[in-house]
Amino acid sequence: MRRALDFERPLVELQSKIEEMTRYASERGIDLSTEISAMKEKLQEVEKSIFSQLTPWQRIQLARHPDRPYFLDYITRMTTDFFELHGDRCYRDDAAIVGGLACLDGRPIVALGHQKGRDTKENLKRNFGMAHPEGFRKALRLMQLAERFGLPVLTFIDSSGAYPGVGAEERGQALIIAENLLGMAALNTPIIVVVTGEGGSGGALAIGVGDRVIMLEHAYYAVCTPEACAAIIWKDRTKAAEAVESMKILSGDLHRLGIIDEILPEPMGAAHRDYDRMAETIKQAVLRNLAELDQIPKEDLSRKRYEKFRRMGIFEKTS
Repeated sequence: MRRALDFERPLVELQSKIEEMTRYASERGIDLSTEISAMKEKLQEVEKSIFSQLTPWQRIQLARHPDRPYFLDYITRMTTDFFELHGDRCYRDDAAIVGGLACLDGRPIVALGHQKGRDTKENLKRNFGMAHPEGFRKALRLMQLAERFGLPVLTFIDSSGAYPGVGAEERGQALIIAENLLGMAALNTPIIVVVTGEGGSGGALAIGVGDRVIMLEHAYYAVCTPEACAAIIWKDRTKAAEAVESMKILSGDLHRLGIIDEILPEPMGAAHRDYDRMAETIKQAVLRNLAELDQIPKEDLSRKRYEKFRRMGIFEKTS
């Protein structure tokens, strides 16, 4: 791990000791295999102990982990021949959302998702994964392209929210999110949504109306960030950990509430510990769900999608 959260530090220390001991044994020609094996067993025990009793706030931290895989990490492992398409044909290209054509097990698809950066320079380019209106407009353009050519759509959600700046508001941020919701609801092609990290507010919903909504074990999906909730309720952003307890925004809560359809287990230590394994888990889930959606006539997809979202929540009709 390049960067570790506070509760991951015991793992980092053990890993460092194992690497140091392995290097020492190799340089000196000493057999330390017994000691190294014992330390590896200790590492597994500590790992299980930490990740079997995570608090809700720790899981939020994992969803935001700086080394967590992003859209491009997944799509390059899951597909072949990914060809990025740029621009919204109206204003500019928004690097916070990346999308294009790809082949999933030989099947052409349209894939798109939020893309964050790994360092300051890339985060400025990607705007920390917070899209402007042109990003959502590009996403809708690609999804409508998919429908035109009969291709399934695969979207990846990982954003704290749509960008709330003045420029974004001037260019109709709320309107384009609403247009995306309407556009996705009406598409007559299979749509699979995967929440991989942060699922924040309208920024997530704008590419989140799917026939299947899948969520990684340590991701979250919420109307706002825990910090924003704490600021609204208690006027104190430092109570974000307390807010998570009440918000019911983690994968288990959302599955019980019927908001998402499936939870994908992450490797021990979370997705950032094994990119390849996590990508393969997502790929198999997508292929399985696509096979099920292929059995539904294209003209029935939008109706069933509408019914799926109408079933969410509890409400009463009044006269």
